[in-house]
Amino acid sequence: MNSIADPTVVIVPGLRDHVADHWQTLLADKLDRVRTVPPLEHDKLSLAARVAALDAVLGEIDGPVVLVAHSAGCMITVHWAQRPTRPIQGALLATPADLEQPLPEGYPVIEDLERNGWNPIPRGRLPFPSIVAASSNDPLGGHRRIAGMAETWGSRLVDLGDVGHLNPAAGYGYWPQAEELLLELTRAKQVAS
Repeated sequence: MNSIADPTVVIVPGLRDHVADHWQTLLADKLDRVRTVPPLEHDKLSLAARVAALDAVLGEIDGPVVLVAHSAGCMITVHWAQRPTRPIQGALLATPADLEQPLPEGYPVIEDLERNGWNPIPRGRLPFPSIVAASSNDPLGGHRRIAGMAETWGSRLVDLGDVGHLNPAAGYGYWPQAEELLLELTRAKQVAS
């Protein structure tokens, strides 16, 4: 899918890290220049460790970069963007997890998230173009709150309809719209530092 002038795509997974049949994994398999932030071996719930892992991957890449984040990966991206260490061409933030609200059973509780630095969620404008792809029935993020975050981040909001959390548990593997949204971001000429 990539051509020689295209940016490197950096996949920023959520707390579940690498899932073989997840749309991010399937998208990465189609791209020529792609890096995925690796899972953590220690401090798996530490936001600082996850931001550092993203920054380490970004530090190894020359040339333009587009971020493709999902769930808590969106929050990792937004926290990293508070003190960016390099220019980013754009970011696709798909079904951000609202970590300020109670999550379904099996996910971390708010107290653990707060203790590990996830909250509050940054609400400032992102220093690069971004698209928030939001679900209208996401159990990890109410549409109204996610739309509000998109507005404060300066992101274009794309309403995906009823797609749950856009993951295999919601019946989603390959997600073709990701390629369309990624293409929009890779064609963006605006690169902020």
